[in-house]
Amino acid sequence: MTAPRLPLFFMLAGLLGLAGCSTHQPVSLYQLDSGSPAQPAQTAGMAVLLGPVVVADYLQRETLLQRQNDGSLQGSTDGRWAGSLSSDINQLMLRQVAGQLDSQRVVLAPAPSGFTPDVQVLLTITRLDSGTSQPAILDAQWRLIDRRGQVRDNRIVHLQEEHTGTTASQVQAQGVLLQHLAQQLSVALKPLANQPPIAEAPRKQAPAQPKPAAPEKPKMPMATPIRTDLEVFRF
Repeated sequence: MTAPRLPLFFMLAGLLGLAGCSTHQPVSLYQLDSGSPAQPAQTAGMAVLLGPVVVADYLQRETLLQRQNDGSLQGSTDGRWAGSLSSDINQLMLRQVAGQLDSQRVVLAPAPSGFTPDVQVLLTITRLDSGTSQPAILDAQWRLIDRRGQVRDNRIVHLQEEHTGTTASQVQAQGVLLQHLAQQLSVALKPLANQPPIAEAPRKQAPAQPKPAAPEKPKMPMATPIRTDLEVFRF
């Protein structure tokens, strides 16, 4: 009695499977383009501590966001980031700055043990996005701290890059913006490469301890004569 129903069951299952395959769209994974930075050759070049690099909260996700004409953001339906966007930004900036300065002594924060930087870069990225009809925009700010702990440069940067509208071209434009940021940062860093060494503060000598005063010798009382019948001396 149940045998005739089996072909109908398999046919419906096949139709549902075909419908599912037809509606499923493949999602592409993207990474930022770090360009072709020069390989640094100097092992004793400028020592730079890059970071902490603070990335805006809305960018810390796998979803590739699209900026709409009204300023809102929507998740892309055909692409997402292939990993951590923050990590990609860190690595791109590291490679670009090291290549621009020609120095192998550019490291990401936190600083490794024994590493004393000439300059520390505090970098904040508040915006990095684009849309189908919106250009790629990067808003960032950096502060440069020299070896004495003084702020040597503080700059707010706004960069913009056009693209063709596809998701791939948007990601490429965002990578180009970060490359431009690294170039401008490197220009600001170079004058700080020849800082004078920090002179060691002279050690203060311990104040001389006062010599203890010599104990006073007991004074012998003067003899006072007492007038009596006998001349007696009392001490």
